[in-house]
Amino acid sequence: MPFLTDHKRAIGMGSAKTGTGHFWSMKISSVALLILIPLFVFTFGAVLGGSYEEILAYYSRPFPAIVAALTLVVGFKHFNDGVQVLIEDYVYGISQKIAIILMTCISYGAAAIGVFAIARIAL
Repeated sequence: MPFLTDHKRAIGMGSAKTGTGHFWSMKISSVALLILIPLFVFTFGAVLGGSYEEILAYYSRPFPAIVAALTLVVGFKHFNDGVQVLIEDYVYGISQKIAIILMTCISYGAAAIGVFAIARIAL
C-alpha cells in the first residue's frame, strides 16, 4: 500500500483525548503548591527546633494541620501526575501500565500515611 495519503496513514494514531485534562490538573496543582509550600514552610518553621510536646501542641491547632495535610495531598497528586507523564514518554508496553499503577499506589499510599499521621497528631 505505498499509495496511501498522509491522512490515511494517520487515522487511528491520533490523540487519546485526555491530554488537556491532564495538563490542567498539573497546572492547577502547581498553582496550589505555589501557595501551599510557602505556607507550609512558615508554619513548619515556627516550631522548628522545638521540643516534642511543643510540636504536638502546635499541630493540634487546625491551621497548621490543615496546611500540612493539604501540602501532602496536593504534592503527592502533582508528583503522581508528573511521574505518569514521564512513564508515558519513556516506558512502553505492559511495563508502562504496571509502572503507572505502581507509582499511583505508592504516591496515594504515601499521601494517605502522611494525612493519617497529621490527623493522629492533630486529634
